[in-house]
Amino acid sequence: MTADRFDLGGGEPIITLRDVAKSYWREALEIPVLQGIDLEIPQGGYIALMGPSGSGKTTLLNLIAGIDRPTGGSLDVCGYELNDLDNDQLASWRNAHVGFIFQNYNLVPVLNAYENVELPLLLMKLSRRERREKVEQALAMVDLMDRQWNYPRQLSGGQEQRVAIARAVVTDPDLLVADEPTGALDAKNAEDVLELMARLNSDLGKTIVMVTHDPKAAHHARHQIHLEKGVLDRSVEVNR
Repeated sequence: MTADRFDLGGGEPIITLRDVAKSYWREALEIPVLQGIDLEIPQGGYIALMGPSGSGKTTLLNLIAGIDRPTGGSLDVCGYELNDLDNDQLASWRNAHVGFIFQNYNLVPVLNAYENVELPLLLMKLSRRERREKVEQALAMVDLMDRQWNYPRQLSGGQEQRVAIARAVVTDPDLLVADEPTGALDAKNAEDVLELMARLNSDLGKTIVMVTHDPKAAHHARHQIHLEKGVLDRSVEVNR
């Protein structure tokens, strides 16, 4: 299976996977999760990874985001061959290039919204004023400036996810990865979050790779890629 089969259009690829495989070991038993993945995702793409439970979609997302390492093959993401980076370099690469959006928000409960959004900036050489400007810009983007001093327990689920999105974009990453970003939300809040992500893609040109089992969520992406038993099955272009 080659990347050419999955024509996602667009310009230069920001993500290139070649013969990527991933297995886990349970004692002496090898459990293959991904096999021979060839894929190119263009700069500014918005991809929904879909498939049944156990198909490998979250594993593929974690490899693209540098959270996990492949058993075989190569991953070129945001101009870096991830296999060439050691663990410290990979951590620095993630902070500079990738924003993360999770199903359960992963906010720090003892920090308010402002402080949660500021967290990734503390790893960068920025003044307090520079951090404040970036945090306020990110919170304004998700329409939560009036909630910046609230703690997660004082926010609705939709507001918590918008804080998480602000945290994901505050460093101006090249790539956003989202794992079931609407899985814990009701229909109205899910739609609001998906519209926000679509704007990040269309207005700011953020490349987004999203894992979802929800066809309604996947429809907000530009392309849907389906996995079946660890291999790429098919690609569908979404007319939106």
